[in-house]
Amino acid sequence: MSATPTREGATPVAACPISLELNGRTRQLEVYPWTTLLDLLREQLQLTGTKKGCDHGQCGACTVLLNGKRINACLTLAIMHDGASLTTIEGLAEGDQLHPMQAAFVEHDAFQCGYCTPGQICSAVGMIAEGRANSLDDIREQMSGNLCRCGAYPNILAAIEDAASETRERLSAVQQVKP
Repeated sequence: MSATPTREGATPVAACPISLELNGRTRQLEVYPWTTLLDLLREQLQLTGTKKGCDHGQCGACTVLLNGKRINACLTLAIMHDGASLTTIEGLAEGDQLHPMQAAFVEHDAFQCGYCTPGQICSAVGMIAEGRANSLDDIREQMSGNLCRCGAYPNILAAIEDAASETRERLSAVQQVKP
């Protein structure tokens, strides 16, 4: 374990070992107790698809899937998720084959600057996995925590609606494969 440098006389704080299944691969990591999941992804693992927007859990740019559920990575400490399964925007595609939700966002031009797009996509996939996308009103409500400063909401809604069925099928197939 490595320790953080300290002032003279201060007690050093050691990094703690954790294990994550990250985008389908088991990773053994050392993190300091104060490291957020977002900072672990972006700074330590160089997975920069997940964005740091507000850093207060209010914009949804940092949304990732933790054990299949949506979570704001800026609001949780990495050390709390030892042994968890984590999927980021980088882990949704299968090789060069985009996830159905990613493909729908491209097809429907559901982004402008693209900054919020990874969080929007992860949130949409999580919402469908949670069984909460039963109507357009449900989608609007469940996606309300993901902000788009460019105002691409109509296209985002169309993309989610278009990809919902194929995403459900894909999630169902994955559930059947797991023991």
